[in-house]
Amino acid sequence: MSFRMDGQETMKVSEKKQAATTQVPPATYEELIRVIHDRYARLSNSYQKIALYMTQNPNDVAVDSVHVAAGKCGVHASGCVRFAQSFGYQGYRDLQTIFRHRLSTAALGFSARVRALEEELDTREDRSEMGFMRDLIVRDISSLQELLANVTAQQIARAVDLMEQADTIYLIGQLRSAPVVELLRYMLTMLGKRAVLLDAAGGLATHMARVMLPTDMLFAVSFRFYASEVVNIVEETVTRNIPVVAISDSTLSPLARNADVLFSVPEHEYTFSRSLAAPMCLTQALVVALASRLQNESRKPRIPVATQK
Repeated sequence: MSFRMDGQETMKVSEKKQAATTQVPPATYEELIRVIHDRYARLSNSYQKIALYMTQNPNDVAVDSVHVAAGKCGVHASGCVRFAQSFGYQGYRDLQTIFRHRLSTAALGFSARVRALEEELDTREDRSEMGFMRDLIVRDISSLQELLANVTAQQIARAVDLMEQADTIYLIGQLRSAPVVELLRYMLTMLGKRAVLLDAAGGLATHMARVMLPTDMLFAVSFRFYASEVVNIVEETVTRNIPVVAISDSTLSPLARNADVLFSVPEHEYTFSRSLAAPMCLTQALVVALASRLQNESRKPRIPVATQK
């Protein structure tokens, strides 16, 4: 007699097999994140949700209970326990200890910044039209603070190196990412740097990307849910030894594994009002840094405007 298991039961069996694996658990946060990245593609869908949440919200993982964390991941609490066990920990608390140790030296997380700013501006219960704007501003401020805390000088310097050395900077970003690359194209063009937007109009983006040379570079922007054409172009580009700089929302995004430089700008709520304040600011910072090199003026780089004579 045979019994058919549905998709959910199959997934649970797979997770139990992963959890049963005996291994030495990662001893540090950095080691754990590295192992998560290595295994991510092989994890079940529910484990990928947990991994994505943990890499984007390490400070929240340190303080939230397993039930709260599971709710934010959209899984059952037992799934978080099995996730921890699959990495060699006895249970979720042991995994959480790694995040708590990191928190002792880390900056405030996004949620903590939002709560602090909301209390400062006294907007937590304001659901008026003005309240919506205040809420967006609070989240933008928090996102910008987190960007400043997470981006390193080495990342910026490497990205600007690639932009400076490239004969042509090809740009791609679709859906909600499109405004970021449109701004980038405008600023680079006004700076006198050759820039080509891989426009999806007419279905030519993939064909246009094939003319890139190793002396060029690709600047890609994509957030969840990732535009498939953007992901495919990035994957094809790296096979031809063309450098890629990417802005995405996670170190586990499809762009991450192929980018020479990845700027991770986490998005903590997938809502209609997801802001572009942080990626726009990052884009402007990169171009201003590039301008300071091209103009040999590190203190006051200028980017001409279209109406300037």
